[in-house]
Amino acid sequence: MIYVTGDMHGDITRFKSRSFNKIKKGDTLIICGDFGFIWDGTKKEQAILRKLGKLKYTVAFIDGCHENYDILEGYEPTQWNGGKVRVISGRLIQLMRGQVFNIDDKKIFTFGGGNSQDFDIRFESNTWWEREQPTPHEIDEARINLEKNNNKIDYIFTHEPPLSLKKCLGVDTSEHLEVHSFFEEIIKGCTFKRWYFGKCHINRVIPQKFYSIFDDVLKVE
Repeated sequence: MIYVTGDMHGDITRFKSRSFNKIKKGDTLIICGDFGFIWDGTKKEQAILRKLGKLKYTVAFIDGCHENYDILEGYEPTQWNGGKVRVISGRLIQLMRGQVFNIDDKKIFTFGGGNSQDFDIRFESNTWWEREQPTPHEIDEARINLEKNNNKIDYIFTHEPPLSLKKCLGVDTSEHLEVHSFFEEIIKGCTFKRWYFGKCHINRVIPQKFYSIFDDVLKVE
């Protein structure tokens, strides 16, 4: 089975909540960005990453706006279930941007990254990385991968929501990245069952296909 949850920001207690008990051996948990456990490179952090990699299920996260990209990009990309990943430790992996994976016989499209609202503060403290923002090359690669699959996907997982949904959630719509326009392309040009995103820190369904996910743990179906 595939499960999904939202931003974690390095909070290990989330894995101890009752909602995680439903995840069984061999399942996959997808985290919609801001994983946050790859941040300072300390021995304590490394021990946590090893512990997460030894869980009975696969923890597969997409990157968000609160990752240390200097450390994250030190892990070499490799292939997993049809797409590019970084293996962090054991069954703990990053699902890279613009990839299509086959998980439990479902086509899964992933696209991490986004834009930090707290850019000014984090820039001054050297805890902001420009690589959080998706590049034209990554968007082009995503288009190619979608076309290879005839623009038919079962489930989509992103950190940012499509721009058209931000108004529904009462979120600031003044920022407009190239990836926002790309997501609108997907809505119009691709067939998919569900779209999950994590940035808004809200648990809410936007009928019929869109899920803003935060601290819920949902079965993907």
